[in-house]
Amino acid sequence: MMDLASLAIFREVARERSVTRAAELLGRVPSNVSTRIQQIEAEIGVPLFQRDKRPMELTKEGEIYLDYVDRILNLADEAQQTVNPATPAGVLRVGSMESTAAARLPGALAQFSLKWPQVTIDLSTAPTRQLVDALLANRIDCALIAVPEGEWWLAQDELDKVPIFREDLMLLLPPGHPEVQHPGEIKPRALAAFAPGCTYRMLSEEWMMGLGPARSALRIHEVRSYHAMVACTAVGSCFSILPRSVLDLVPEVSRFTTRYLMRADTWLATRPGYKTPAFQVFREMLLDSSDIKGTNNNAAE
Repeated sequence: MMDLASLAIFREVARERSVTRAAELLGRVPSNVSTRIQQIEAEIGVPLFQRDKRPMELTKEGEIYLDYVDRILNLADEAQQTVNPATPAGVLRVGSMESTAAARLPGALAQFSLKWPQVTIDLSTAPTRQLVDALLANRIDCALIAVPEGEWWLAQDELDKVPIFREDLMLLLPPGHPEVQHPGEIKPRALAAFAPGCTYRMLSEEWMMGLGPARSALRIHEVRSYHAMVACTAVGSCFSILPRSVLDLVPEVSRFTTRYLMRADTWLATRPGYKTPAFQVFREMLLDSSDIKGTNNNAAE
């Protein structure tokens, strides 16, 4: 019967795509790691890795299995931390929007690591919708997300959440672009934005409804980073809508034409009842640095 140690070995090999590299990180000999993988495959009756590929790749069944292994190991870690709450320790898996990770978290995470060196922060970034899915699937422990009031895909009691940061969303136009009062005055016909699932993209598209019939001519140019978003705007092919906290990190941002559009709160969200010591101190640290005061848990803006 498989144990947690064997599942952890499988996960490390899947992440590193190499038995040798996984063995080094785990402090084991490669032959032991290979044997554990073979035992797992023999027990479940299907190959998990494509042996003819270098670096190693998961089979379709292996990808499905890895998702379950992540959930099992994360829940086991959560259980251990919860029943032995003497001091914050272990791994805290934090998901974040790209903007929050870039502009809000570096100082906070540095402070946290100095104060709680026994806790390892495993940080990942994704749009809000994907972060919520990861939370509900137990792939991460908490997430910094933006969820507008009334969003249909998130039930009110599905997550515990508390507002942490208030973001000003800014319209970013190419250098030299005239000031605008209405979406129809924007010259570029493409919006640089992240993939679907990003709350800021959704709010941007709602604001662009002011174009009326001309809205159908607007293209969405999907990018993977705010650096790319700003670069596309700089060359004049796109416009962007992004948080002021991110704009403050852009060199020579004064060359661009900007305009305040709206506010959107960033929430710290978890599964209901998730209260490991590591998360509790992380939550308190973020609340101490919050620029939103006096708002209750689960309250809508």
